[in-house]
Amino acid sequence: MTQTVQLPLWLFILIVLFAAVTALSHFLLPSVRWFFRRRFERAVTRLNKRLKRPIQPFKLARRHDMIQRLIYDPEVSREIQIYARENKVPEAVAFQKAQEYAREIVPSFSAFAYFSFAMRVAKVLAEAVYRIRWAERNDAIFAEIPEDATPVFVMNHRSNMDYVLVTYMASRTSILSYAVGEWARVWPLSALIRLWGAYFIRRRSRGGLYRKVLSRYVQMATQGGDVQAFYPEGGLSLTGKLQPPKVGLLSYLVDGFDPEGERDIVFIPVAINYDRVLEDRVLMAAHARGDRRFGARVSVVVTFILKKFWERLRGHDTRFGSAAVSFGTPVSLRSYGKPEDVQDLSVELMGRIEDAMPILGVPLVATVLLKGGPQSVMALEGAVASLMAGLPERNFALKGDVATEVRRACRHMRQHGIIAERDGKWRIEAGQEGAAQFYANSIAHFTNAGNDPANAAPAKQLSAPAGS
Repeated sequence: MTQTVQLPLWLFILIVLFAAVTALSHFLLPSVRWFFRRRFERAVTRLNKRLKRPIQPFKLARRHDMIQRLIYDPEVSREIQIYARENKVPEAVAFQKAQEYAREIVPSFSAFAYFSFAMRVAKVLAEAVYRIRWAERNDAIFAEIPEDATPVFVMNHRSNMDYVLVTYMASRTSILSYAVGEWARVWPLSALIRLWGAYFIRRRSRGGLYRKVLSRYVQMATQGGDVQAFYPEGGLSLTGKLQPPKVGLLSYLVDGFDPEGERDIVFIPVAINYDRVLEDRVLMAAHARGDRRFGARVSVVVTFILKKFWERLRGHDTRFGSAAVSFGTPVSLRSYGKPEDVQDLSVELMGRIEDAMPILGVPLVATVLLKGGPQSVMALEGAVASLMAGLPERNFALKGDVATEVRRACRHMRQHGIIAERDGKWRIEAGQEGAAQFYANSIAHFTNAGNDPANAAPAKQLSAPAGS
């Protein structure tokens, strides 16, 4: 027992390392984790005091625990058996496949990354690119949603800036969980998006096992009070108009809803409009080709963001006009009733988004020039004022008088190469009629109604607003 044992130096170092790791894992690391966990819980408590919709325990659950809960869910287990039987593979293989799907979908939310980094970046970027317009009624609509209901933001999709804009605007009230497509599964964007609480979905997946794992995660999140946000159009609009809705995620929410349960689901229609869509040329080119291959490179996006930050630091006005967000009349799923056809509900929600669409200067000027041809400054201001007289006032996202808004819109459109002033008249540049139409389309459902205010009625009251 007291004899000297000789060991090679490398083996002695290896033994010491193993002993150090064992000591850390059993004695030191649990204490460190407990220390940081306590600090994190206190920070979340302070944060919840200023949020209208506090962070729910579901959002703060460990990612590993959520994955385990998801793959052992009874409905997922039945689908695993079906997958194994149909594909003639052992259930262990099917279980592994479900586990891969769960790891792909479930986010790893970090409150620190969300509020200390994501919110600051979103605020700086949004305000560097646009003048933000937030409808006054938005806060009142959100405040009326009962605390025991899960809000679900249903939004139109004009630009990838939608994510930045709505996340920034909603940060005062809640945390959003986005459903993001495969475009975001690139490093390092994928890691950041997971930390911000978003979850990935495969747009083209048709496998029953994948759909079941995804649907159960969405249903668990909703039942846990996690505020959701998704785009029923399923992709960016190529024409500026609202696209026909897809019912994938909406059907998962409806299928998992229990009308007799404790938690209601309240859909909040969100209409987003811009004086300039950053990707407009890319979207119009894809529409002309008849495909959805955008061909945008991450390097181009990063270069654009850095350029805007630099110009902003130098005190230059880097904004491309206004960006507006407006909430429509909410739909309580409990009051609406569980629909037999989810398509009917999706059409209703898209109609409420359409009715809440903000009206901005560039769409107004584009509409007038497309219909009336070249016009002098005074004639253009008069035509825009006449057009506005027949539109719903509640939708205006304009801060100045008509003359100011028209001048501002014309300046942005000229900088973008859509219009030019020649012989004292503003006119659409040759070949830019499609670009003007792209922006006019965002409010075409108002202007094509014959400018009759009666045709611009509020959204149909098929269900009582939340909180009424």
